Parts: sequence; structure tokens; C-alpha cells
Amino acid sequence: MWTLGPIGFAAPWLLLGLLALPILWILLRAVPPAPIRRRFPGVALLLGLTDDENQTDRTPWWLLLLRMLAVAALIVGFAGPVLNPQNARDGAGNLVIVMDGTWAGAQSWQARIDRVDTLLSEAAANNRRVAVTTLTDLHPNEIPFASALEWQNRLPNLKPEPWQPVDADLWVAQSDEQFETYWISDGIDFAGREDLLAELETRGKVTVFQTPRQSVGLRPARFEDGQVMVSATRTPVGSQFVTTVAAIGLDPAGVERQLATVPLAFAAGEAVAETAMVLPPELRNRITRFELSGTRSAGAVSLTDDALKRREVALIAGRDAREELELLSPLYYLREALEPTADIIDGALEDILLANPDVIVLADVAILTDIEQGGLEDWVENGGMLLRFAGPRLAASDLGRNSEDPLLPVRLRSGGRSVGGAMSWGEPKTLAPFDEDSPFFGLPVPNDVSISSQVMAQPDPTLADRVIAQLADGTPLVTRKAAGEGQVVLVHVTANAEWSTLPLSGLFVQMLERLAVSTRPITPDAAELEGTTWLPNRVLDAYGRLDDGSALPGVAGEVLAEGIPGPDLLPGLYSGADRQLAINVIGKDTMLNVAQWPARIAVEGMNIARETALKGWLLAAAIALLLVDVIASLAVGGRLRGPRADVAAAFFLLMLAAPDAQAQDSDDFALRATSDVVLAHVLTGDPQMDEVAEAGLRGLSETLFRRTSIEPTAPLGVDLEADELAFFPFLYWPITADQPLPSRAAYGKLNRYLRSGGMIMFDTRDADTARFGSGSPEGRKLQAIARSLDVPALEPIPSDHVLTRTFYLLQDFPGRYASRDVWVEAAPPDATQAEGMPFRNLNDGVTPVIIGGNDWARAWAVDGSGRRMFPVGRGMAGERQREIALRFGVNVIMHVLTGNYKSDQVHVPDLLDRLGQ
Repeated sequence: MWTLGPIGFAAPWLLLGLLALPILWILLRAVPPAPIRRRFPGVALLLGLTDDENQTDRTPWWLLLLRMLAVAALIVGFAGPVLNPQNARDGAGNLVIVMDGTWAGAQSWQARIDRVDTLLSEAAANNRRVAVTTLTDLHPNEIPFASALEWQNRLPNLKPEPWQPVDADLWVAQSDEQFETYWISDGIDFAGREDLLAELETRGKVTVFQTPRQSVGLRPARFEDGQVMVSATRTPVGSQFVTTVAAIGLDPAGVERQLATVPLAFAAGEAVAETAMVLPPELRNRITRFELSGTRSAGAVSLTDDALKRREVALIAGRDAREELELLSPLYYLREALEPTADIIDGALEDILLANPDVIVLADVAILTDIEQGGLEDWVENGGMLLRFAGPRLAASDLGRNSEDPLLPVRLRSGGRSVGGAMSWGEPKTLAPFDEDSPFFGLPVPNDVSISSQVMAQPDPTLADRVIAQLADGTPLVTRKAAGEGQVVLVHVTANAEWSTLPLSGLFVQMLERLAVSTRPITPDAAELEGTTWLPNRVLDAYGRLDDGSALPGVAGEVLAEGIPGPDLLPGLYSGADRQLAINVIGKDTMLNVAQWPARIAVEGMNIARETALKGWLLAAAIALLLVDVIASLAVGGRLRGPRADVAAAFFLLMLAAPDAQAQDSDDFALRATSDVVLAHVLTGDPQMDEVAEAGLRGLSETLFRRTSIEPTAPLGVDLEADELAFFPFLYWPITADQPLPSRAAYGKLNRYLRSGGMIMFDTRDADTARFGSGSPEGRKLQAIARSLDVPALEPIPSDHVLTRTFYLLQDFPGRYASRDVWVEAAPPDATQAEGMPFRNLNDGVTPVIIGGNDWARAWAVDGSGRRMFPVGRGMAGERQREIALRFGVNVIMHVLTGNYKSDQVHVPDLLDRLGQ
């Protein structure tokens, strides 16, 4: 192929015909020949007369130019011009295409797949055996060589992973074959890259494809000086760059949303940027992750764990600490232990209860007023944690002597305690190792911790179950009991060093952490996690999306302590017995470096200039020019007048006019609607409502794709006046108060649609507060619409309707609202309950309409990133309602596509088994 700039020619020898254009010009100018001029006296008699038809003596230059251009277009068109011609790579022998396959390439993954597809096409032209792999998911055995066509079919299965390659050179070393290598690099350096390059070079030539695209990684957030510090690193280092960090978390309704945003600016030439977020504790504790806006990769997401969440702890002492020396204050050691990891609240108990802290600590508090007692009991019942420390005041009181106090975990003995003097034990006692069922299990017990005085627990049948720490002689040291949704914990010694050396040791801080009074500021080491197993809650993929990890196996604590993401440790959030740990792609000290290649390695870009054949365009242009020439020749010859001009103009417009756009659009609409299963919604004229309807059907389509064998494509909006309805098995019709009534032709299409087996789900979105929507504007509009529709008799969905069991077993049909009044076609009069039959023999067809007001679209709706767009209910109850709404949507579509299949009696034994009957 001969190229001229960005254009190549498949048959360049045909361009020699352009040399004949000057000769053609001369011939056209010479034929017909110019007439010879002769003076004739009689011509004077013709002066002032005009001819009806004129004929020029020479062809005009512009007409000659038009013809020359037409001929030139024909010549160039037949020469096979191609825009951006791609020169196929020469090569022979085996070829290995390796892709880094890390999170750094996730954002432009499709461009990398396109690059690989082009390389495979070139390899197929040269009949080469090819192996394609990602370094983050290497084939466990030998290099998998196959035909290029087979690998092109496998390309959709390749995906990036949220970790860096490990020991890739060992994978290459297990094969003795020689091969050429194409390396699709993500542009990020990683450990072992040089070793892998050296190993590949021993097998043959290596060519690298790498883009200079900037990669940004978000480091884990940390709490410092009352602020949340967020930092990021980038590569390559260049000019000033500003992005936005968003804090994502749950709002009070349990819906995930952006809680705060802050700009993050990289200075010119700087690889690291840092910014601060000042957030109130209530908002900060709701954050589940930070994200870099506009970046779609796991490196742009930083998950948060207990290290960032600071619990609110109220400290109340039985005596005024200001009247004592600081070290003797009952709250001194508590403050020292909690201030780095918790927010301390001071004040009167009544005011503290209004703030609803996570933990209330009473240090040697014995007497409470009735109001304080009642308020504290209610607070504990609602999930609060009360931590009490003993002391002289508690020991001298009668609290918990004769009966168990609601705010003490055990009864206390009147005797057997020592206050202010040496105990009868003789020597201070040490702690016993913690039992397996204790929250302190696994903590080492220092030898220098001793107890000199304590309050004693009254022996009781339930005492052993409430002891979570004891002394070496079996005396309870820490006791605990559940109270409603909360708990009460008593430490039988003082919070200062008056009765024990426990507050002076590091064990004191660790015990507070295990009780969830404070959070742990650092990731535990391998020694602390040894022997533990951690369960993944949410895991992160390479694109930065969070998936449910509850079905994945647990991870050993030793692996978790290393904190290096890989196939055995997916980045995500892991739960242990008493805390959560986040494993992020980017660590707190991670620096991103550009992958540098030796001068001997050829490095090419990732961009692919697609070939575009120009032959058809040039031939079409030549035909168009020849048509213009015909019209122009008639005009110049004086033959384009009267009816001839009209015919020529009509012919010209007919030939040059573009195809009818509406017909084209109609064909495209029909193809989209019939190529796959498509859910459709009726366009209401309200753009916002139409967007919600589309988002709702998109969410339902994704649910069907994941859970069933139905694989719907993107939903479509249907114009009742212009579009064909027969393409769609299901229409979702949200009712708005101001939408126009359909025309007579549209009603005809709607009635034909309903009679031929289609289903319409009418949704008034008003929670059916007035029964069937009759009292709301939307309900009245629905009544107006339904007057001209061929709608059968209706009834609320009976408990044995097929919609209750087409896929899921359901008895509720909620959307964003949870009204039970959903109407369907009434059962035939003879559909009576037969003895021994759990379900009636209902009508065989599909109910043509479903009418309700539960706002199903907003319950199903997801945005383009797959995130839920609207809240449903509150907390877990709301998410459960959303799940039932999705299940109802699945049942509806299965009912549309399968009819009353599940009413067959062959299913009855399985249904009864599922129902437990």
C-alpha cells in the first residue's frame, strides 16, 4: 500500500490516470470546435430579435472543471484510498501478549483490549500462534498458546485486578519455548518488573505499549489534630493538577451518598498532595470510604475502618477532679488513654444523655438521682454502653447489695472488700490469662500488673457467665451483662492507680479498645493477629466498585497483617471478633513511579487510528458531480425551461436527498426493540419522570441479568403516538397529573397491545393512600386514561395469584412505598378453591394490567454506575423493602414471559416444600 500522509491507496497505479486530466481538458475545450466568423450583410435585418433557445459556442470553464473533478473522483476512488492506513506488523513464530492488568489500567481498559484486538488481527494475518494473559491473573500451567481468532473470542473474559503482579518471571521461566512479546503496560512500576523483562528478552524481542496517562492513588485517611487528613500520590509528576475528594457514607436514613467534598491540589512538580477535612464527629463516623472524583479505579478509593471512626465517650467522676492532684484524679488515666482515639464529652449527666454518646463512663459514681437513673437505664436499653469503675464511694454504698441494680452487672458483697488499707490477701494479686469467650482473649497479661483492693461480686448462679476478666485466684475483676440492646460493664477496681497498677499499663488501653470504648489508631501486627480469622464484608474490584464479600472464605490474621492485596487478600473491609480492618490498594506510604524502559526496548503508544475506506465516498461524490453536470449542461444549452426544469429539479433532489431520517430512526428503534429482551416505559412528557422511569427499568434489567436467565438490554422510552408497541412484552407507565391523554390512534394501539398479550404496569406513585389512587391527582388522571382502554375486571392480587410465585415466593409487593393494594385482572368466577389444592386454577393468560401506587421505579432505580438513586425506608428495614421490590419486579417480568407456567400442578410439591407445609 502506497501512502500519502494519512491516506493510503490499495491500487496506487490507477492514480496515473490523473495525468490524463490535462489532455481531457484540452479535448473538452476543442470539441465541439468553435464556429468560423463570417460577416453577412443580411444580419442587420435580425438585429433586435431573440431566440427561444440559445446554445453556447464553447463549454464554460466551470462546467469543464466540474467534469474534471468528477473524473478525478472516479480515478482516485477506484485507486482504493484508505484514511489512516495501518501497516500490519511483520513477524513469525509464537507471540505472547502480556497485560499488566492492574487497577492503574482499569479506567482505560477498553482501549487496552482494542489494542490487543488489533495485535491479534495482525497475528492472524501472519498465521501466528498467540498467548494472551494478564500478569495479575497468570495461567497456572504452561503458556496457553492458541490461534489468534480463538483469543479474540476470549478477550471479553479478560479483566483487570486490584493488585500488582507478583512472581510473573517465574511463570515465564516454566516454559522453554521461544516467542516474541508484546507488553501492554499500565505505566506503573512494580516489584519484579525488571526480572520479568530480562526473562522475556531471553525468549525473543519485546515491544512495549504504554501511554503517558496520569495515574492517581488515594492514600488511607488519618485523624490528626481534630481533622481528617487525606493525601494522594500521582505519576507522572507534571504541572499543577486539581481534583476533588469525596467522603461517601450513609445518611441517617441508611442511604449511601456524598457526605462532604474537598479539593485536592497537586503543586507543579510534586508527586504528593494533602488536604484536610473538618467534619463533625457524627458525620465523620458515618464515612465508609473516600473517592477521587472522575477517576474509575481501585486506587482512587480509600476504605475506612475503625481507625478513623472516633467514638463519643462521656466521662463522669464521683468526685470533682479539680480538687485533687492531677495524677490522683479518677479520670486522668482514662483521658490519657481515650483522647488519641475518642471524642471526650464532659458535663452533667442529664445534658450528656441528650447528646446520646456511644459510651458513658462512671468513675466511682454511686448515687444517682431518680431522673438520672431512669434516663441512664433508657439510654442503655436503646443500645448505649455503660462502663463503671469501682472506688471508695461505690464500696461504701449499699448499691447492689440486697438486689441486682439495673446499672450494675452483678450484685456486690457487703464484706470481703478492702478500702484504703491492705487486703487480707497478704500480697497484691495478679491477673489470670483471659478465657477464650472473653473480649480480652489474646491480650498478653503483664507481670507487673497487680491488684491491691477491689469490690467483690456476690456469688450467684449467673456470675460465671458475666465474668470477662478475673484475678489469678478466680476473683472477678471485670464483669458484664446485656441490658436490652446495650450493655453494662463494671471494672472492680478504680480508674486511677489507687487500687491497682492496671491504669499504668498498656493493657489498660488495650482493654478499653476491646470493649469498643475507643478505636484502634493503627493496624495490628502479625503477632496480634496470629491465629485469628477475618471475614470479608465488602471487597473492591479494579474499577473501584464495592461488592458483597460474605460468600468469600475467611482470611488468616497473618495474611491480613501483611496488608498486601493479592488473589488471597482482596482489597476490602474485613471483620474480626471486635473490630474491622480495611485493606486498600494504596498504602499510607505508597509512592507511584512511572515504569521506565531501557533504550533497547521499543515503546509505542496505545492509540489506534482506525482505517476508514474512502472509496465509497469518492465514488458517491463522482456520481453527484455527474448529476450536477447533467443539470448544468441542460441549463447552459437552454433546454432547462418550463416543465423540463421542474422534472430536472425533482430528479436532482430525489437523487441527492438523504434517506428519510424518521424512517431511519424507526428502523433503528425496531432493531433495538427486537434484537433482545427490552423493558420499556411510556414517555409522559415530564423529562424528570421519564429519567426516573428509565433508571428504574435499568435497575430491574440489571437484577434480571444477575439473577435469572433473562438478559435484557438497556430500556427504551416509548412514544405512544409514534412508536410501535408490539415489540415490547412489558410497559411501565408512571402516571403524572399533567400528562396529556393519548390520541384515538394511540388508544387503538394500546387496546391492540393489551388484547395481544402485552402487559402495562400503571404506577400512580402516590402510595395508594386513597385506595386505587382515586383521591390523588395522579389517580384521577389514571381513571381518565383508563376510560378508553379495554381493561378487564380487576381485583387486589390474591394470595394464590401466579405473581406470588413465578420466581420468588412473595406476599408483599412494595416499591418505594409499601402499600399492599396492587390490582390485577380478576380471576374467573369458576376459579374456586378445590379441596386438597393449595392454589386455584386461575386464568391461563397474563394479566394485561397491574395497577398500584408504590413507586416501583424509584425503588429499582440505579444510575449509570449501578448505585441506588433514591432512599427506601430507613436502615436495614428499608434495604429489605428494596429487595422485596426487586423480587416483585423479577416476578412480574417472569410472569410476562412465561404466563401461568408456575400454576401447573407439577410445581405444587416443590412450592409446598418451600412454604413448609
